[in-house]
Amino acid sequence: MTEQIQKTDTQDKEVEEVFQELDTIAEKLESGETSLEDSFRLYKKGMELLKYCSDRLDTVEKKMLQMDEDGTLREF
Repeated sequence: MTEQIQKTDTQDKEVEEVFQELDTIAEKLESGETSLEDSFRLYKKGMELLKYCSDRLDTVEKKMLQMDEDGTLREF
């Protein structure tokens, strides 16, 4: 039986949700019960999710501000 991989819109997901989905994918891949074809689909989906997380973290990092001793904010 071929497992159906649902395409989800990661744009609306929190990073924590994406990490949970990555955990689920890793468990399926490690189970040894996934067909080769489904393993490729799961791997591709996992890589897309990793890229999404990386992009989100980069965006947050760029938006972070540091407060100086005098109370002014600046990017770091």
